[in-house]
Amino acid sequence: MTEPSWVSGHHTAMFDIKPRLRAAGIHLGVSACIALVAAALVFGLWFRWPYREVSGGTDLFLIVIAVDVCLGPLITLSVFDRAKGWPVLRRDLAFVALLQLGGLAYGLWTVHLARPVHLVFEVDRFRVVHAADIPTDLAAKVPRGIDSPPWTGPTLLAVRPFRNPGESVQATMVALGGIHLAARPDLWEPYVAARGAVLQVARPVSDLRRRFPSEAGAIDEAIREAGRPESQLAYLPLVGRKAAAWTVLIDGRSAEVQGYLRLDSF
Repeated sequence: MTEPSWVSGHHTAMFDIKPRLRAAGIHLGVSACIALVAAALVFGLWFRWPYREVSGGTDLFLIVIAVDVCLGPLITLSVFDRAKGWPVLRRDLAFVALLQLGGLAYGLWTVHLARPVHLVFEVDRFRVVHAADIPTDLAAKVPRGIDSPPWTGPTLLAVRPFRNPGESVQATMVALGGIHLAARPDLWEPYVAARGAVLQVARPVSDLRRRFPSEAGAIDEAIREAGRPESQLAYLPLVGRKAAAWTVLIDGRSAEVQGYLRLDSF
């Protein structure tokens, strides 16, 4: 007795779904391995702790990877059909791979532009400067000896003192327009040149205990990780992109950065 056409079609669909799922699963595994390599680049080089949180690197990377890792296998699941013949199937899969790699490259380029490049002392705080924050018309005014933008994570810099009242007024007007002083290469100087100014405005860590008694545990943990006695540490607020503010712990004598604390100390 001959099976009805709808039964035969049902059996064929059930038979075809297994190789589709297998191909999509293999594609998903390869995509996950590529995502791990990308994560090593992003979090090992560009968004080291605490910048993955301060600058929103984790969320940005997860969005890029989630879209890219899911996109390729889903398209493979849709187009994989042995009935096409291997020449046509190889062409389709190659197109899917190129599409996915193109999406990954664009996503990583976006993350690359959003990466933190400098931690800059700005008047009475530290500010994280990202590659996209630096005005393109000032990119050529980076002082000699400063690598900008670096490829290996944020470097310590400082905003130099204004040379005259006119420069101060002009910089203030530009800052009101949305370009922070810390993002302007023409105002940068090596961090070592600003150590005196940093120590002058830094506050003792004991002040944090007084202001935030409920955060005593987090403060103690940050001090332990800094590896310095509390009496040798001071702090300044840190402004990032995503978080409203963190806190930077510095050595009370050398002004060297010793650690970070997830605490708004403004």
